[in-house]
Amino acid sequence: MSFLRWMGIGADAAPARTAGDTHSVRAISARLERLDPQLARYLAAFAYVLARGASADLTIAEAEAGEMRRIVAELANLAPDEADLVVEIARSQVRLLGGTENYVVTREFKNLATRVQRAQLLECLFAVAAADGTVSPAESAEIVAIAEELGFTRIEANAVRAKYRDRLSEFQKR
Repeated sequence: MSFLRWMGIGADAAPARTAGDTHSVRAISARLERLDPQLARYLAAFAYVLARGASADLTIAEAEAGEMRRIVAELANLAPDEADLVVEIARSQVRLLGGTENYVVTREFKNLATRVQRAQLLECLFAVAAADGTVSPAESAEIVAIAEELGFTRIEANAVRAKYRDRLSEFQKR
């Protein structure tokens, strides 16, 4: 049995593919059947990019996962169990396919979102990374790279980063 069938995402359950669609986005959005398909794709890409940023230091702390669940639930008015599912699938997809899908999913999100929505994601990336009390250098660097992939300049990314100065590990007391 394939991993996708085990997750309940068999070929017959998967939504139709569209240009720029990725395996990770399809895997997450397929579990959000009650949502409009476009909103499900947007939310799936949003959650995946959040997980990408949070896992830059090779771990997603429980506080970070909790913040991801809160953001995802609020963003799409999801029930807690739906938000849990979206975040867990996003985390799993980043662990399994991150090396091959990180840029592609981020580019897909850029195509789905307005500039305001992309800015919202950038703010959320730092909020998730800071949820455990510290934004590691790896997380910060990954978020700045994501920001550039989303069409922001390094100056714009650093302006958002500056809001979390007290959580940046390089500025915390040792």
